[in-house]
Amino acid sequence: MSADLIHPGHLNIIKKASTLGEVTIGLLTDEAIASYKRLPYLEFDQREQIVENIKGVHKVISQETLDYRPNLLKIMPDFVVHGDDWKEGIQSTTRSQVAETIKKWGGELIEVPYTPGVSSTKINEYLKEIGTTPQIRLKRLRRLIQSKKIVRIIEAHSGLSGLIVEHTKFEKEGVIREFDGMWASSLTDSTSKGKPDIEAVDITARLSNINDLVEVTTKPIIFDGDTGGKIEHFVFTVRTLERLGVSAIIIEDKVGLKKNSLFGTEVDQQQDSIEGFCEKIIAGKHAQVTDDFMVISRIESLILKQGMEDALSRAKAYTNAGVDAVMIHSKESKPDEILEFCKKYRAFDRTVPIIVVPSSFDTIYEDDLARAGVKVVIYANQLLRSAYPSMVNTAKLILEHQRAYEARPNLMSIKEILTLIPGGM
Repeated sequence: MSADLIHPGHLNIIKKASTLGEVTIGLLTDEAIASYKRLPYLEFDQREQIVENIKGVHKVISQETLDYRPNLLKIMPDFVVHGDDWKEGIQSTTRSQVAETIKKWGGELIEVPYTPGVSSTKINEYLKEIGTTPQIRLKRLRRLIQSKKIVRIIEAHSGLSGLIVEHTKFEKEGVIREFDGMWASSLTDSTSKGKPDIEAVDITARLSNINDLVEVTTKPIIFDGDTGGKIEHFVFTVRTLERLGVSAIIIEDKVGLKKNSLFGTEVDQQQDSIEGFCEKIIAGKHAQVTDDFMVISRIESLILKQGMEDALSRAKAYTNAGVDAVMIHSKESKPDEILEFCKKYRAFDRTVPIIVVPSSFDTIYEDDLARAGVKVVIYANQLLRSAYPSMVNTAKLILEHQRAYEARPNLMSIKEILTLIPGGM
């Protein structure tokens, strides 16, 4: 079991099992749970402590995958006791494997009927309504990186877009896909205010979006820190973000007036010296209070046509300076140079996470990035870019027809939008 939220259904299974002999619980790890649904609220050690203290439990062992066979072969139990809700969906394969395996020594599968009136989904929805705390949110990004094959982040430039990130899901064959967190982008923060992406919107103004997000969401936030500014200012930015519960800041190794990276060499952009940027990383790391906050370096060498060796040299230096992850950026339409960087960097370091932002090389699949060693993928501006054309189209339809009726197919109902926003009904 995952045992993230203990309810009467779990206790019924344990009670039944205890009538058959000594009960060993196979407790799914964070990695195993995150492979097919959301990361559990409680860490494995916390869940283990709770389950060990339930009446009737003799022993708890870690279940590291959805394949129970390795543990079954070690224990060779007389009985496997499980709820009968695994007959369909992703766990149906596991059920078949269990049944076939225990047949080899005459073991028996006991399935306890689903407990009426108990819904983990409803409990999770209730917990989301309660919200979260800065401390819990802050720690969650590191847990996701440790537990998931690849962490999926998308930009949120308003409370409404934050709700989209919070609630949008896709389910196929029992596997639930959702976004793991939000990217507070300087580009989308600026654009949504009608301002250019040149750091014209200051930190104080951008923190208003952070406050909007933390009020209506529970998922971790990565903050786009542009260049980080002066070292003395960067220190205060780190402390402010950490206090609010933001999980990480990404800063790019450039100096001077900020220009969007996707302009590349078309505009004048100056890269910081390796020594100067390392000094900024070290100052940021020293400024943070907890071990959970992450300072992430964004390497602009490929954008500025400085070459792969420069990118790798900087990655090594920033890693040695104590950065928590490296983001490699490219404006090429194909992912070739990104994949080359990942391969060469992984030969140097296999522990520091790699982050990519596939805005221009958007044909590559997440599984391909994960195989290349990427740990976090950020969809940095797609929500805002899709919202603007839709709004323009609606505005044109109203002007063309001198009424709003023709725009109806583009619009969600008032009832839907009130339902989306907590407290709206």
